[in-house]
This record gives sequence, C-alpha cells and structure tokens, in this order.
Amino acid sequence: MDEEYDVIVLGTGLTECILSGLLSVEGKKVLHMDRNDYYGGESASLNLTQLYRKFRPGQEPPSTFGRDRDWNVDLIPKFAMASGEFTNILYHTDVTRYLEFRQIAGSYVYRDARISKVPSNNTEAVSSPLMGIFEKRRAKKFFEFIQAYDFTNPATHQGLDLNTVPMTEVYKKFGLETGTQDFLGHALALHLDDAYLTQPAKETYERICLYMNSMARYGKSPYIYPLYGLGELPQGFARLSAIYGGTYMLSKKIDEVVYENGKVVGVKSEGETAKTKAVIGDPTYFSDKVKKAGQVVRAICILNHSIPNTADADSLQIVIPQNQVNRSHDIYVAAVSYAHNVSAKDYWVAIVSTLVETAKPEEELQPALALLGPIAEKFVDITDLYEPTTDGKAEGVFVTKSYDATSHFETVCQDVKDVYKRVTGNELKVENMVKKQEEGGAAE
Repeated sequence: MDEEYDVIVLGTGLTECILSGLLSVEGKKVLHMDRNDYYGGESASLNLTQLYRKFRPGQEPPSTFGRDRDWNVDLIPKFAMASGEFTNILYHTDVTRYLEFRQIAGSYVYRDARISKVPSNNTEAVSSPLMGIFEKRRAKKFFEFIQAYDFTNPATHQGLDLNTVPMTEVYKKFGLETGTQDFLGHALALHLDDAYLTQPAKETYERICLYMNSMARYGKSPYIYPLYGLGELPQGFARLSAIYGGTYMLSKKIDEVVYENGKVVGVKSEGETAKTKAVIGDPTYFSDKVKKAGQVVRAICILNHSIPNTADADSLQIVIPQNQVNRSHDIYVAAVSYAHNVSAKDYWVAIVSTLVETAKPEEELQPALALLGPIAEKFVDITDLYEPTTDGKAEGVFVTKSYDATSHFETVCQDVKDVYKRVTGNELKVENMVKKQEEGGAAE
C-alpha cells in the first residue's frame, strides 16, 4: 500500500465503483478501499438472514420464505433505461460481460387513485385508460409532435422553438390537462419536481425521447435490471477496475486522509500511507465536507403475489406524481421477483420510496403501500441525504452524493458525470453503444 496512485477511492457504493472502473479503463492507477467487508455500501443487496439482521436484530426469518440463498434484496432500488446513459456506461466499460440483465415487465403511473400503464407513443395514447376520448386525441397529437420534431427543420416546430419556450407553452399548445402533464413530466421525462415547467422545453423533449427509444428497444417497458440484484453492479465494476490494474481492499480501516498545505497527499490506513493527489469518497468518509439535503424513507415489502392491476407482472415501476397525492415530491415503487433471482419462487420484493416531507415519514408512503395488496413483511428505513459543500478542486477531495428516492439510474449517472469532470477536468464522453449496436445489427 505504501506507493503512489493517481486516484484513491473510499467506499464501494455503486457511484464509487463506476468511477473507479471508468478511471481504471482510462489508464489511471486506482486504489479502492472500503471499511466494510462487502461490496456495495448503501447500494448492497442482502440475503434473507442479512436483511433480518439489519432490520430485525435477534429475529430469524420465517421458514415460509424459503432458502436464504434465494434472496438478494436491494437496499436501494434502481432500474436502468434500456437506451440510457447508465446502459451506455455498461457497454463502454464492457461490464456487461459480468452481468446478465432482464427486462422490467411494466411501467405504470398513478392518476385519479388508480394505476395504468404509461403510454409512450401516439398509438398507446389513444388506448390509454388514463385519459378521456378528447384528451387522448390531444395526447396523440403531442406524441406525434415529439416524434416528428427536428431542431434543424422549422417546418416541424409548429411555432415552438424548444430551445427557448418553457414546457408550459408546449402543454398549452396541445391543451393537455394537468393530470396528463403529471405523467408526461414525471413518469416519462422523470423530472423530480415541477421546476421543469418554466424551463426551456428541450431537456424535457430529450427525456421523453429517451423514454420512447428505451421503450421501443424491448416493448414492455423502458427499464432493465440485473439478475441477482443491484449488488452485482458494484462487483462488476470492481472486477473491471482490477483487470485494468486497480487494487481493491475490503475491511480496510481508514485512519486519516492526509493533507499538506491544504491539499490531499494520501490516505493512511493501519500505519501505512498510500500517496495520491486525488481522493473520491462517499459522504460517510467525509462528514466535515457534506451537508444534509433531506431524508429518504423506504419500505422494503415482501409480497407473495403480484401487485394488483398489473396483469401479474413479474416486475414493474410505478410513479405516483406529487400533484396526484398533494405532495411536493413523487413516490416511487420498484418491484422485482423470483424471475430476477432476487427472491424465492412466487415471491415479489416491492420497494416504496420518497423524500421525507413530514414528521411521520412512513405515513407518506401510504398511497403507494395501498396499491401493493397484502404485505407479508415490511422493513422501513429512513436515511439522511448528503451532498458535498464544495467542488473539491482546491483540496483534491471529491465527495459523491447520497442515493435519492428515485427508482432509476438517471440521477446516479448525473453524479458520476459531475464527479468525473471535477476529478479529471474533462467531460465524460461515453459513446452511445446501444445505438451503435442497433446500427451494426441493421448493417448485418
């Protein structure tokens, strides 16, 4: 350990492992350490015994839940867009060689006290139970507009320059109802709040196109998910880093981050000091360099049935837009099952999450919990959200963000790209490998 590295990474959460893998592929000498004896940090997957040990100390899991090894329960649920940035990173780094993915069977949105499949094109819009007959026509025209829009061809703009006009003007142009705006902005574009309404519509257009392109890739939903749970992802990126010369150390106590003249020069552990000019770490390693940005409440629910009104889907996402339940933040449901090798046969794991707004966090999940049907077991966790107070450039210490309440990887990718740019000074350029594969297939 007494040698010099380009970068030292502290913590083996998903964000840190992605960065470690990316930097190793680019030829950086990386040392990756974790105080824990397992990969994943906050984004680990637990077997049944570990799950009960964490949430029910001293209590054994019921024998009816089956074998311990059949369970791989995520502490933080995330799905990947089939054509999204995270999938591009997987292909760019070739981590896909270590993992097998399966499609998520459905994408649903909550409106007027019920859930329905999210329409993602003009054909689905005209058959969606989310809207009345006249609203279906308006939504159909909106999707046709999105599909035909070409920034270089004003003839396709219908008087709307998406570079400048706010999304409110686009919705107004097509006369879309507030409830329709909710599922477009939150279930398709995956915006975290309604601030997007007053911002230029280009980003929302791009987000909706990403959803539609991802949907078109497989048909049932835009999302994919790794077999055996998200805990496989950090290990996949760790293997990648090791192949390119990265060094990994688990169960490694971090005694001190060493500075000279205000700049980081190394990390001390068990009497040895690894030298470096750049350290990346999760918030738990740098309590003096982060601020609390809120809390997330999550309920991990074990079900012995599929979620009602989802056509017996073996997996799905449900987005409950904030306005539908008089909140300031959306509620997310991510459900997977034995089909993804994360539970015993005929069992589902549904994780409900949202940002905390009141003094009774668990009650804030009730609109989503009510959709699940009978719950065999429920584990509730409330965690603090942290974000760095500085960009880290002055000291050479770059802190990642906590994982938010969303059930998709888009915000994780944003943090990866942000930290990567702060560390290297360059934008993360990841080729659209999904598009390249499709073009290659077409050529053949």
